[in-house]
Amino acid sequence: MEDREITAMFQARDEAAISCAMEQYGALCLTVAYNILGNRGDAEECVNDALLRVWQAIPPARPQVFGAYLLTAVRHAALDRRRETLAERRGAGQIPAALDELSDCIPAPDDPERILDARALRDTLNRFLQTLTPDARTVFVSRYWLCLNAGEIAERMLWSGARVKMSLSRTRKKLKAYLKKEGFSDERI
Repeated sequence: MEDREITAMFQARDEAAISCAMEQYGALCLTVAYNILGNRGDAEECVNDALLRVWQAIPPARPQVFGAYLLTAVRHAALDRRRETLAERRGAGQIPAALDELSDCIPAPDDPERILDARALRDTLNRFLQTLTPDARTVFVSRYWLCLNAGEIAERMLWSGARVKMSLSRTRKKLKAYLKKEGFSDERI
């Protein structure tokens, strides 16, 4: 089933839309939530929460790419859950590892000026992604947006784990240089 058909089912308030969405995207949604939370039970709850959010948002929302819309809802639900359960030890899931890898390029904001620069940084990151080859972009987004580990990315890309790690390393170096070229010094980001 295509995204527009699933979206139309949600628009029509057809409860079968939820089953279709899970059939099409359930495994990927569960993987994203699990990689953020490190707990299968919590991941399943987040996927269900995200489906409820999508059900409540459509209509009036009319996403052009339903899969991306649903994955964003899953990611937000998982990040919300992670914030709620701060007792979880560092190192579980993939978020801490992914953020550590990017810390050389994009340190976390810790003052109001850095927070104000977040929108400019987002736009710059989007432009940077457009400069990458499709494979490099897929690997980078899989790691830092979907929070997949190198082994999972290698499996999806039919690459070796070493190739994935090298691609990520090179892309991070390119990102750091690109950010400096765009005026994002270490003090600004």
